Amino acid sequence: MNKKRRNLLRSAAFAPILVGSRSLFASPLIKTLAPSRLQYSINAYTFNSLLRSGEMTFFDMMEFAATLGLNAVDLTGYYFTDYPEIPDDKTLFQLKKKALQLGLNISWTGVRNNFVNPDKASRASDIELINNWLQVSSKLGASIMRIFAGNGKHEGYSREEVKEWMVSDFKACARYAEETGVLVGMQHHNDFLYEADEIIDILKRVDSDWFGLILDIGSLRRGDPYKEIQKLAPYANYWFIKELVYVDGIAEPVNMEKIAKILKEVNYTGYISFESLTDGDPKHIVTSMYNDFRTAYEKC
Repeated sequence: MNKKRRNLLRSAAFAPILVGSRSLFASPLIKTLAPSRLQYSINAYTFNSLLRSGEMTFFDMMEFAATLGLNAVDLTGYYFTDYPEIPDDKTLFQLKKKALQLGLNISWTGVRNNFVNPDKASRASDIELINNWLQVSSKLGASIMRIFAGNGKHEGYSREEVKEWMVSDFKACARYAEETGVLVGMQHHNDFLYEADEIIDILKRVDSDWFGLILDIGSLRRGDPYKEIQKLAPYANYWFIKELVYVDGIAEPVNMEKIAKILKEVNYTGYISFESLTDGDPKHIVTSMYNDFRTAYEKC
C-alpha cells in the first residue's frame, strides 16, 4: 500500500468524529465550502381549507408537489384525522410509501404548542405532545419538526420570566429530539418573539444541536423585514417563503431577488418551503412563487 493511499484511509478513519459535531447544523460561525444546494418543499397550510373540508388529502398534495417538480412536502400534524392523537403506523407508512413512489421526501412535520402559557401543567402537556410527534416524524423520515414559541396573555409575569421557562421547555424538547433523531425547529410566528435579535437570543440560550430555527419571512413585521431576515439567515435550518412580507407592519409582495440574494450570501444549503396565505387558487399561487424564486435565484 503506497503512502498516498495510507493517508487517504487514515483521513477516512477519522471522518466519523465530525458526525456528532455542531457542523451538521446551521451556525453563523461555520461556512461550508460546497456550493449552495437548495431543495424545494410545500407546506400543508397552503391547502388549509381544502384539507380540513376533505376536498384534498395529503396524497393529493404529494401528487401536486411531484408534478410541480418539488423535492418534498411538509405534513403538518393537525391535518391528520385524530390529531393530537398520533396516527397509527399503517397511516404513516402509506404516506411514506406514496412519497417514495413519487420521488419525494417528507422533510417536515409540525404541531401547535404554547410555551407562553403561565400554566406549567399545560406546558408539560405540550412537551408531551411534541415528544409524541417527534416519534411520528421519525417514522415518516422527516428531518425537522416545527414548534412555536406560543402566544397569549401572561399577566403577572414579565417577558423575561416567560423566556426563562420557554428556554427550559425548549431544552426539554431538544433532549428528546436528540433521542428520536429529528431536529426540533422553532418557527417564530409573530406571536411572542417579534424581532431577529430576540429570536437569536433564544437560540443561543437553548444552545442545542437539536434545537434550530425555521425562518418564516412573513412573520417579521417590525421595521425592515429584509434586514431582519438577513440577521436570522445564518441561523436558519429551514426556510418558509411566503408571498407577502411586512414593512413596518404593512403587507407588500415579497421581493424574491432580495430573498435569493440573502440565501446566496449565507450559502444556504437545505430546504425552501413555499406557503401561501392569500386568497386565490393555492396551486396557482405556489407555482408562481416557485417559478419566481428559482428565476431570481439563478440570476443572482
